[in-house]
Amino acid sequence: MKNLFLVFFTTSILCSCSNTKKQILPVSSETPSEAQRKQIERQYGMFIHFGINTFHDMEWTDGTKPASSYKPSDIDADQWVKTAKDAGMKYVILITKHHDGFCLWDSEYTDYDVASSGNSTNVVEAVAKACKKYDVGLGLYYSLWDRNKNGDVKNTELDRTYNSYMVKQLNELLAISQKHVNIVEFWFDGGWVKENHRWPLGDIYQTIKSREPECQIGVNWSIGLPEDPDHHPVYPEDQKEGYPVRYFPSDFRLGDPYLPGKNDPKVFTHNGKPYYMPWESTICISQRWFYNTNDTLFKSVDELVDLYKVATAQDNILILNCPPDRAGKIRTKDIEILSELRTRLDIKL
Repeated sequence: MKNLFLVFFTTSILCSCSNTKKQILPVSSETPSEAQRKQIERQYGMFIHFGINTFHDMEWTDGTKPASSYKPSDIDADQWVKTAKDAGMKYVILITKHHDGFCLWDSEYTDYDVASSGNSTNVVEAVAKACKKYDVGLGLYYSLWDRNKNGDVKNTELDRTYNSYMVKQLNELLAISQKHVNIVEFWFDGGWVKENHRWPLGDIYQTIKSREPECQIGVNWSIGLPEDPDHHPVYPEDQKEGYPVRYFPSDFRLGDPYLPGKNDPKVFTHNGKPYYMPWESTICISQRWFYNTNDTLFKSVDELVDLYKVATAQDNILILNCPPDRAGKIRTKDIEILSELRTRLDIKL
């Protein structure tokens, strides 16, 4: 049974804060902010796709798979983060909730979470603790699209309730993580299923920045077209200086799994003002985002060296996806490749 009083109390706090706090927005600039410089300097990190999809050989499930089907025999978050550290990576980005809506923490606002599953470990907290132990930055992925909670995306009447739900969950994630480390990045996904104006990006940005001022916030498929700011998709090679920010406010650009263009633009606009936004590439080390028993083809070290060089040039960032398996461990092959890749790139620990 979820705590209804806590839901009411948290909602009251959110309403009170929104009425009294000045809105936090990015500063218009054609050069990177100090927090953006720190993100660019991190340069290289690990994506950790883990969740209910891991147990169904699927990239996207639809929110109807039973929570009990999530049943890792272990959660070795220490191994995940140590692997990233040993690879020369500066941070990890953990999937906290994918499009299916299954939450890797015990959320007060849904039963579709680890508390109702075959392994109740709070994965978000476990990864946060490991990040503190190994001095690795913590980033969190959260899907705006939730096929369990808000599958009827065409129904605008549901937006207000669902938008409030998201903000309350983000406050949970912030509270869990901040007991151990600061969050360096929030990575949002799934926005394309609704018109951009239907997402509460101002409230999301306010919620995060009021507690983590330097946390960088990005939304997948970040840029639109001048004649259609909500156009999807605008590939990185087609983006040009001055194109509109599709999801404002946000701090950096995403469009997985694409690399930046050869002449990557950095300055985009919202309401006629310029905003500097670096590009973050997210690439799979094998073929799939989530662990899959049929995913046995890995990129060669030579290919990864080339990808790294392209992705991290022009003041941009590379995130390499290494999915834990059903035993809750990073695969041996991933570790071997990452180790050789660090040697080839001459990354110093």
